Amino acid sequence: MKKFCKALLIILLFSIYCILAVEGGFAQGIPATKNDSVKTIPDTLLFRIQTAQSAITEINAANKKGYALDETSRRIADVRTSIEPLSQSFSAKGELESKSLLSYDLILRDADTKLKSITEVLVKNSNDLQRMSQQVLELSNDSLLKLTSGNEQQKLLYQSQINDIKNRLQDAGKVTGTNLEEVNKLLAATSSLGIVISNLRAQTSERLEQSGKLALSKQNPYLWQAPLRSQSGQPTGNLIVASYRGQQQILKYFINSTWDNRFLAILISIAFFVWVHRNFRAAKRASIKRKIGELSFEYIRPYPVLATLIVLLNITPLFEPDAPSLYVELVALLLLLLMTIHLWHTLEKVQLRFWLVILGLYVLLIAGSAAVDDGFPLRLLLVCINAFFIYLGIQLYRKITFKAFSKKYVRLVIVALIGLNLLSIILNVFGRVDLAKLLSVTGVIGLIQLISLAVFVQIMLDALDLQIKISSCSNGIFSRINHSKSQSKVKKALSVLSVILWVMVFFINLSIINGIWSWLGDILSKPRVFGSIHFSFGNILFFVAIIYVANKLQKHVPLLFGEEKITFSENSGQKGSKVALARLIIIVIGVLLAVMASGLPMDKLTVVLGAFGVGIGLGMQNIVNNFVSGIILIFEKPFRIGDYVELADKKGKVRDIGIRSSRLLTPQGSEVIIPNGDLLSGRLVNWTLSNDYIKTEIVFKVASDTNLDELNKVIDTVLGSADDVVKNLNPEILLNSVSADSMEIKVLAWISNIYVEAEFKNNFFRKLIVAARDAQIKVM
Repeated sequence: MKKFCKALLIILLFSIYCILAVEGGFAQGIPATKNDSVKTIPDTLLFRIQTAQSAITEINAANKKGYALDETSRRIADVRTSIEPLSQSFSAKGELESKSLLSYDLILRDADTKLKSITEVLVKNSNDLQRMSQQVLELSNDSLLKLTSGNEQQKLLYQSQINDIKNRLQDAGKVTGTNLEEVNKLLAATSSLGIVISNLRAQTSERLEQSGKLALSKQNPYLWQAPLRSQSGQPTGNLIVASYRGQQQILKYFINSTWDNRFLAILISIAFFVWVHRNFRAAKRASIKRKIGELSFEYIRPYPVLATLIVLLNITPLFEPDAPSLYVELVALLLLLLMTIHLWHTLEKVQLRFWLVILGLYVLLIAGSAAVDDGFPLRLLLVCINAFFIYLGIQLYRKITFKAFSKKYVRLVIVALIGLNLLSIILNVFGRVDLAKLLSVTGVIGLIQLISLAVFVQIMLDALDLQIKISSCSNGIFSRINHSKSQSKVKKALSVLSVILWVMVFFINLSIINGIWSWLGDILSKPRVFGSIHFSFGNILFFVAIIYVANKLQKHVPLLFGEEKITFSENSGQKGSKVALARLIIIVIGVLLAVMASGLPMDKLTVVLGAFGVGIGLGMQNIVNNFVSGIILIFEKPFRIGDYVELADKKGKVRDIGIRSSRLLTPQGSEVIIPNGDLLSGRLVNWTLSNDYIKTEIVFKVASDTNLDELNKVIDTVLGSADDVVKNLNPEILLNSVSADSMEIKVLAWISNIYVEAEFKNNFFRKLIVAARDAQIKVM
């Protein structure tokens, strides 16, 4: 038995050995790991080949798509071209005017912004190309993708594919290397150009600082010591032409670089033209013409080309606050020319001549201001022009008024005209010529701006008046507003806009607009800390502005939904209004946007909400109760705008449904403000929820010997002739009480609505008295 067990154990061990030898390769004496590697090479190689092909395809696609190197090179060349005249100006000897320096600063800031944008793109492209070059290098050095004399037999099966990958890698590497070299060259060019721009900006800042100091010091001889000719020896006309040629490059650059802002202003002007023209066309329709008659406006025409151009030139400063002073001077000249065309057939001959003198003197003023001439004749001419505008300002201060603006504002502008020209004369006499020119032009352009803005306001008011007339005939949105009140508000808004535009142009001419914008920007954006809360004044400003706009919208939202002003009559108001829901949506969106604009972090907001919750618990229960009640009233709809409701001792017509409270208009004409919490919790009676019918009660007395049948006939006759009685609902005539000498009669009748109840009773009694007298019935 033991021998048998030993033999069986030997056989079992031998069998196990044979199985391991066959499966693992021990029978041939080859390690198992080596056999596994050989057999897995085809799978790993195939995966690596596919990966390499995919990578090469991606690299080739990126190189084929290109990196806009020609376009980038052109953009760099444009930046270089834009600053070349500046470099030449700084290299030349002589002082530069502050106007030119400010324009140079504008050009350099814009060039710096463009160059930074180009550099960002080039850096990104360089990083991508370096990554692809590294990828090509790694694939080229991959030993698994190389064929050598000792390669495994399985690799030889993929020889053609490996050779193809090798060739494609070489091509991709060449193209990628070339693109990387070009990108690096452009990066070097942008770096070099950036240094030039930085140096020019530093020189501009330095010269601006020097110019500011020199402007307050004596630059030229006193007027009585001034030479008869300019120290340059050139005629004044040549100096003016040379100056404008120097400014032409700045003006051209500004116009080309700010076309998008100007395009927006042009779109607004085109919209204005289309708006006015369409209204004039609508006014020619027979149905509308019969109602409004012939239209006659002083400032707009059916084809308002002139008005559109005046609007465009007046709103330009809003879109181009960085405009050079020469641009503003030319805009003011165009406004003068347009207003000359407008006033050509309006002014009398003497007034027209005076206006043309103003136009001519303004042209002389800006031409003389442009010339770098310290000669006596030009300086004396400038003094005479200043004296004329001082005289003009004094005359205007006494006589002129503008319907568009308050007298205080007009006088302030005229005082500025007189003061700046007087100061200009003093500075010119004592040798501060550049500052004298600057102040003189600023004062005169301020006057031109005042006149053009007055025309602008009248143009807009005429356009609004036309719109109101057309809308009133077609039941549009303007037919639902108070015309005189809306015109007053629009006029006020336009006056505020005009003041803003005037101030902007005034600061642009004084060359301090950039400093003011920078100062305001620093104030609004500077981070501030209050305890653990971080904020800025800009966040607060946005918060307040959004809340203000949301509040105004929710107040005027009835106009958008066609809500009429509720009056105590049967036909006023519209039921089923969605105004309250729209108000709720506007308030919620406004609050959310305001919170987002405030920049308050969510953890801080949670603290604020927690404090708000404590406030609710301490003393704001009623406010929150009314607010939540208002939301419930919006969705439950127990009443609508225009419904006649009764609550306790108050009854009237629902005029407005607010978020916190609602308003009732009583028959006596008073308005009752009721908190929404009272409306929801109180016992409310709605007389017009499902229908307008109402059963009215009429009580009167007759003599005790009256024939009741005859009386019923009289009452039926009176009710049958009444207009407001519902015919399909029979009235009830009841004997209410009896006394020794009289009987009390109660009549219950259905009438069309509650608003005619008083009139119905009045008519009923009038007719009853006449009919009872005819029937010899004594009504007591």
